[in-house]
Amino acid sequence: MRASFRLGRIAGVPVGVNWSVLVIFALIWWGLSANLFPESYPDRSVVAYLLAGLTAAVVFFLGLLAHEVSHAVVAKRNGLGVQGITLWLFGGVAELRGEARSPGAELRISGIGPLVSLIIGVFFGAIATLLALAGVEGLLLGVMAWLGGINLLLAVFNILPAAPLDGGRLLRAAVWKATGDRTRATVVAARAGWILGLALIGFGLWRFLTGTGVGGLWLALIGWFLIGAATMEERQARVGDALRGIRVADVMTPQPQTASGELTVADFVDNYLFAYRHTALPLTEDGRPVGLVTLDRVRGVPSGERGSTTLAAVACRADDLVLASPDEPLTDLLPRLSDCADGRALVVTDGRLVGIVSPSDISRAVQRSSMRDQLATGR
Repeated sequence: MRASFRLGRIAGVPVGVNWSVLVIFALIWWGLSANLFPESYPDRSVVAYLLAGLTAAVVFFLGLLAHEVSHAVVAKRNGLGVQGITLWLFGGVAELRGEARSPGAELRISGIGPLVSLIIGVFFGAIATLLALAGVEGLLLGVMAWLGGINLLLAVFNILPAAPLDGGRLLRAAVWKATGDRTRATVVAARAGWILGLALIGFGLWRFLTGTGVGGLWLALIGWFLIGAATMEERQARVGDALRGIRVADVMTPQPQTASGELTVADFVDNYLFAYRHTALPLTEDGRPVGLVTLDRVRGVPSGERGSTTLAAVACRADDLVLASPDEPLTDLLPRLSDCADGRALVVTDGRLVGIVSPSDISRAVQRSSMRDQLATGR
């Protein structure tokens, strides 16, 4: 999930927000300000309801951010790199580089997030309880009670034993510890994600069809997301198992053709398109990558504008490039490659371009690995 804009850094980790957060933020704000708070605490002003709903929504998303930051901090302490944190429609995601090296590390990294949500929920729940015991009523009590309940619900939902939830990671750690097979553990967690996703879709559609509101469609949408994410995790696990032990240098195309960002799209079409057998062209300055142009990006430029449009204007920005080192395990690159809209990684040494990795390079590596295994087993 790509960030639409950056908020800054927390604990040295870049934090971004995807535009889809605005949708769920608006829904939460509207639901609290227009429905829950007016029904529970009538006869307040519209401004009071709006401020209470806004406060609750903001604090809720700060809690989501704390959940993801805790994952990132513990991951870094266990030797993993963290590419960034992105808040989006379904909550947040901490983008880790590589995988946990042991079931214990997996347990620590995965378990800290729900624990933080639990602590936040207990904190606000305790404040709400103290306010109620002190006889305080009104929107302040409502905000505290809602924040306590929603964070406790978030903690409980996240520990459900199904990928890609934190509980799925905990299940994977347990199966990995018991069997010693990380791939098998990932498949088990992914299949559990499928089951939970189907259950949520069925329950959500049943609620919607029985007239209990659009909340049922939201549950179905979450279930659909879980199935898609679980399927992706299982596929990545099987591919990763086939590619284990292979380095980026083993599959990359070395010394790829490059071009300057000042080259026009028309010049690229006339002089590079048919002579260059690949579908992506790195842009460099003094041997250092500054962008990446693909045929899909070039194709989107109207023919009448190609003579005046430079490759730099349509290229993948330098900040969005996926960079790798030649000695990096290919399995560490795969998660970053799947998140890249252009699907390629540029391989660099001391900041200078030495190769490129494309989906076709990965596919050939998987095919060679499968053939090697078949020959080794005599099939």
